Amino acid sequence: MCGLAGLFGPGSRDQGLLAAMAKSIHHRGPDDEGFWSDEEAGIGLAFRRLSIIDLTPMGHQPMISASGRHVLVYNGEVYNHGALRTELDAAAPIAWRGHSDSETLVEAIDAWGLAETLRRAVGMFAIAVWDRETRTLKLARDRFGEKPLYYGWTGGDFVFASELKAIRLHPGFDNAIDRRALRLLAARAYIPAPLSIYEALFKLEPGTILTVEPAAVAARTKDAPGEGGSGPLRLERYWSYREAMVAGLADPITSEPEALEQLDAAIAAAIAGQAVADVPVGAFLSGGIDSSTIVAYYQAHSPGRVKTFSIGFEETEFNEAVYAREVAAHLGAEHTERTVTFREAQNVIPLLPAIYDEPFADSSQIPTHLVSALAREQVTVALSGDGGDELFGGYNRYRATARLWTHLKRLPRPLRAAVGAGLAVVPPSGWNRLVAALPSGRRPAFFGTKVQKLFRTMRDCATFEQVMATFLDEWASKTSPVLPPAPLPTDGAFDMALDANAPDVARLMYCDAVSYLPDDILCKVDRAAMAVSLESRIPFLDHRVAELAARIPLALKIRGGTGKAILRKLLARHVPERLFERPKAGFAVPVGEWIKGPIRDWAEAQLDPARLAVDGFFDPALVQERWQAHLKGEKDSTQALWTVLMFQAWLERERAASGSGSELVHPRAA
Repeated sequence: MCGLAGLFGPGSRDQGLLAAMAKSIHHRGPDDEGFWSDEEAGIGLAFRRLSIIDLTPMGHQPMISASGRHVLVYNGEVYNHGALRTELDAAAPIAWRGHSDSETLVEAIDAWGLAETLRRAVGMFAIAVWDRETRTLKLARDRFGEKPLYYGWTGGDFVFASELKAIRLHPGFDNAIDRRALRLLAARAYIPAPLSIYEALFKLEPGTILTVEPAAVAARTKDAPGEGGSGPLRLERYWSYREAMVAGLADPITSEPEALEQLDAAIAAAIAGQAVADVPVGAFLSGGIDSSTIVAYYQAHSPGRVKTFSIGFEETEFNEAVYAREVAAHLGAEHTERTVTFREAQNVIPLLPAIYDEPFADSSQIPTHLVSALAREQVTVALSGDGGDELFGGYNRYRATARLWTHLKRLPRPLRAAVGAGLAVVPPSGWNRLVAALPSGRRPAFFGTKVQKLFRTMRDCATFEQVMATFLDEWASKTSPVLPPAPLPTDGAFDMALDANAPDVARLMYCDAVSYLPDDILCKVDRAAMAVSLESRIPFLDHRVAELAARIPLALKIRGGTGKAILRKLLARHVPERLFERPKAGFAVPVGEWIKGPIRDWAEAQLDPARLAVDGFFDPALVQERWQAHLKGEKDSTQALWTVLMFQAWLERERAASGSGSELVHPRAA
């Protein structure tokens, strides 16, 4: 894993700026740094290296192809680079300088072009490659977005980097906060691609290549380029999960034994490739189905004991470490577990704005950082079980949302809207009184909030897409708290482009795979791991596994109201069911209770109405309404409030770093 940065424009002549950009992402690559520039062409590249494959200087970047045509900086791993070398040598033998996948990649680009190289590559990556012959820059990102890559315009230059902190160092940086992005953040706790928190800066979408010609340098815009086109800034898609899903629905594997055997082989192949490194490799293990499956396959194909890592909490309600311990013992893994106090977890909170670099509010970012730090004490690479829920139907909301819509759509729209409108006016406290007499153990948590949300859904939603958006929007049926008031933007939000005739659950899974997965889950893992210079690898997101998963019908994924049925069957070949069959639990910490208790003073300071009014980003009255209801226990607003808190903490850090003249102090209104 590494970090890259670069400038296309007049600023590329500033070698000190390139050096500063590289230094700002030192944590992504503490082992080596490199620079390359062409003043005449106006291009400069900077790189930080975390050495994983070929630890010698032969893996140094930026790397120039043997022909001298292409210059590459590259973050990630190409797991099948050995096979690609064999293909290249078969066509025209190459005098290889080392055995790094970076060298394989740049020579493949020289021979086949970038798009064809990426179609053949199995891996995760963010790439910038300069073509000295055509004087064009190309940026690319892996199929699911495991590795980050930002790009855009600031101070007269086209800029790009693994993290925004490198771009903000540009002396001409004047990009205002993007209110569209902030509205989406408030709704969903993350900023979906292609938007970033800043105007004119974007996230490159997964599975795409951006071509930048010199004429594009001056084309500063608030909108990311769309696919196709023939101008100096062109976006093309070299792989599409939508196409994989459509193809899978059209050609499903109907035989369960066949699906099991193909999936068994695909996961084994993915892990065999991802376990290769010239440094120690381990795996995260929570004891859940996904991580246990990864560790089971890894251990089955490893000549030695696999190193596994988990954290636990002293509070039994949040401690799942015992399950990880039992799974590791059964598989014979070398397990490391650390019990942390909630005070230790709370101490991570001040670090989050720097780690995530743009506002991000998935509270499982806290334990993810803690387990990454634990793993880094022994290994440089860790395999993760992320992606299993999105590919194999693991989230409970898939079934719940689809089931709700099945019932709602049976009612005529006017009747549904009228009933919903009449009952939605009843406050949560009124509904809570209906269950107040029940014993505490049988009383549904926040019953009134959930019932009111149901009736608002009946009132407001005419389509399945609207139902889904309502359940995933923390401010659904209310005005967004972001100022000035405006509708929630649709750009970059939950792509429902899968055929409307597809099963509702499949549409939900697709939507998560192209938005929630890359922009929340993968962002969380990448930043948490890279903050401690740990490379994370995600075998389920090998595109061959994903394409196969798309061909497995829903009946084999969700059975009897339980998701990931086919994964459970595979895992049962390695681990007794009693060790993993239990209710699904997230990697959670109780931030909703923390902000009412041990960190309330900090939360109160961040949410102070006077402060919010001066900042000018959030409506103080709307935020206070949610805050007071949360404090009184009338409504669980943990996610909505945590998002505001994370933005305010990030803003505070940005102002401290930028100085009083910053655009952050006098934000533009969208």
